[in-house]
Amino acid sequence: MEHFSRSTLESLMHRHVADIDGAISFDPITTGKFNTSFFVDAGDRRLVLRIAPPRDSVFLFYERDMMRQEPELHELILSKTSVPVAPIVAFDDSHELIERDFLIMERLPGRPLTEARGANYSRVLRQVGAHMAQVHRLTADRYGYLGSHHPMQPQPAWAEAFEIMWGNMIDDIVAVGHYDDGESRLMRALLERHIELFDRDVPASLLHMDIWHQNILVDDSSNVTGIVDWDRALWGDPEIEFAVLDYCGISEPAFWEGYGRRREDSDAARTRQIFYLLYELQKYIVIRQGRNNDPAAARRYKRQTMGIIARQLPQVF
Repeated sequence: MEHFSRSTLESLMHRHVADIDGAISFDPITTGKFNTSFFVDAGDRRLVLRIAPPRDSVFLFYERDMMRQEPELHELILSKTSVPVAPIVAFDDSHELIERDFLIMERLPGRPLTEARGANYSRVLRQVGAHMAQVHRLTADRYGYLGSHHPMQPQPAWAEAFEIMWGNMIDDIVAVGHYDDGESRLMRALLERHIELFDRDVPASLLHMDIWHQNILVDDSSNVTGIVDWDRALWGDPEIEFAVLDYCGISEPAFWEGYGRRREDSDAARTRQIFYLLYELQKYIVIRQGRNNDPAAARRYKRQTMGIIARQLPQVF
């Protein structure tokens, strides 16, 4: 976790939180892997301060400035659903006080599911499923990463958006030195060979894209009190969300009970799920190499990626 002086942190709070009465305390949130975050007690206010990483960090294409889309997403979700998300008190990208974007939000009750010993897991997953069903019913008229960080040009069809996303991911992996020119061409040809499977009438649904145990808050009665970290959200095919849920161990029977419908189980859907899993896996090549300085871990993710292709899409080799 990065270090910020107390005076710097206090200046960020005083800029946007009026009438703070008494001392301000900052408790680092050590579970965060991208932003630097703090639980903040400011008078009678219970808040969270999140500070984005430096702009010269190594990012996936959709991560640069991605905090900028959170205020509008939180406002939309709060106004259109009953999903528990935090009201955002302030977002600041002026860089007047600190050379970072930062936001301040209300602190939700509960604790991450990872820390909730004795939680009724099935009860939690049914609630998460119901919440995600509400989120997926929020739709846009374009596909891709549509937020204020503008990582890509919005597209009129999902197949076009996913092809851009896939290509940008490959570019990111090339940039950190883990795909050579031949591997880059192979990965692009792989999607091109199957692109017709993605060219279908599917709504541009709001997708969280990072639902795992750490981002689910629960109380002592196993009620879900928060779904957090919406900065990776995109608009597209819900099946790509399902791949993340698979990878993170969320898509258990109880989740689908809450979600209210089963996923498609056709040959085409299963092939799409392979690509969506590969999209999720490949990001860790960039993260492990570029941000964690762990080339061995990056190579493991690359081997896992290529192993899935060899076993499940063997015609490309």
